[in-house]
Amino acid sequence: MAADRVAIIYGSTAGIGGLGQSVSAAITAIANGSRSAYAFGPGHSAVWSLPGGIPAAVWEQTTPGMLPWLGRYSWLRWRPGDLALLRDRRLGRWAARRVERIQPQSCYLFTQVARETLRWARAEGVPTVIDNPNGHIRNFQQVCEKEELRWFGRTSKQHPSPAMVERVEEEYELVDRVRVYSEWGRRSMTRFGVPDDKIHVLRQTINLERYRPPADRPKIAGPMRVCYVGSLDLRKGFPYLLQAIRAVGARHIALDIVGATGNRQCAQLFERERAGLTVECAPGDSLAAYQRAELLVVPTLEDGLPFVLVEGLACGLPVVVTEEAGAAECVQPGRSGWVIPAAQVEPLAAALHDALRRRQDLWEMGQQARADVERYAGPAQLRQLSNWFYSNSSMKVCS
Repeated sequence: MAADRVAIIYGSTAGIGGLGQSVSAAITAIANGSRSAYAFGPGHSAVWSLPGGIPAAVWEQTTPGMLPWLGRYSWLRWRPGDLALLRDRRLGRWAARRVERIQPQSCYLFTQVARETLRWARAEGVPTVIDNPNGHIRNFQQVCEKEELRWFGRTSKQHPSPAMVERVEEEYELVDRVRVYSEWGRRSMTRFGVPDDKIHVLRQTINLERYRPPADRPKIAGPMRVCYVGSLDLRKGFPYLLQAIRAVGARHIALDIVGATGNRQCAQLFERERAGLTVECAPGDSLAAYQRAELLVVPTLEDGLPFVLVEGLACGLPVVVTEEAGAAECVQPGRSGWVIPAAQVEPLAAALHDALRRRQDLWEMGQQARADVERYAGPAQLRQLSNWFYSNSSMKVCS
């Protein structure tokens, strides 16, 4: 039976970026099963990321977060982790006041903006689910700390800050159930002490109508066309990709990057490591990049899905992906791509070299990738999420 009233709390604009796509999928699934779904957060993009358009929810949009000047002219410009904490805490307090007003029968919340509502829900006996797109927040922090020391020789001031880790770990304690997107996500959570019976794996979905292979096979000529989609931050592993291309031989690969250049230090690192390579880098339409490429590389060091991986697979691209990406479980090594250890240049270079050797086979490997992702991240995942949420929405597991 559909719930009478459900509150959804989220911290990223629905439909924009990977987290925004997670938000749009969750709101679509939850709103389709509720008579009254209330969505509290920063709003949605004009172009929805899933077929069917914007779901019939009551959208209440928060006022803008911390004033833009704080991130440009105050001390916070040097401490983006603290800035993220302030923004999420402000949104969380705002959302909790709205939730208390509408008195929902259940809550679906995204991590980092959930603590205040979870405290209310625990006191009122309202069942809750938290959506955790990545691994455990402490794993996230440890990866960032390690990479900052490796590349810049300093302690990280990036997200997540120690206070953010404390905030999210309290969310894990307060919530009844934690939704993750992959078995990798489950392992990350249990490794840091979240009880296994609290964690539920429900995969994501993407727009298979938008992300699809090009009508014709791109011509095989010149350097192999490789694409990387995502921001140039250390957690994404971009320096390892640039070094691997250099190890293979710069003349053999042309790299197309779609994404922002990250903070100043990452931008400087990128400029240094790209020297002598054939690299195009600019924000833009990731679909166009997928459809003109021959191979997608996802060298991430920590990610519960990630969306760019399943988008590339849906566009008929074989992939090189690390073991630290949740959706690597969708890749068949040797048939639709390569799965390699993270944060290592040599295995990534070896995979690129093998892709060059098998360049004539990449199109067929991409067709296998498309078939696999249709099963892995198709619209059935939305129905599964909706059914799971409402079958548990009247059941508490925390005392």
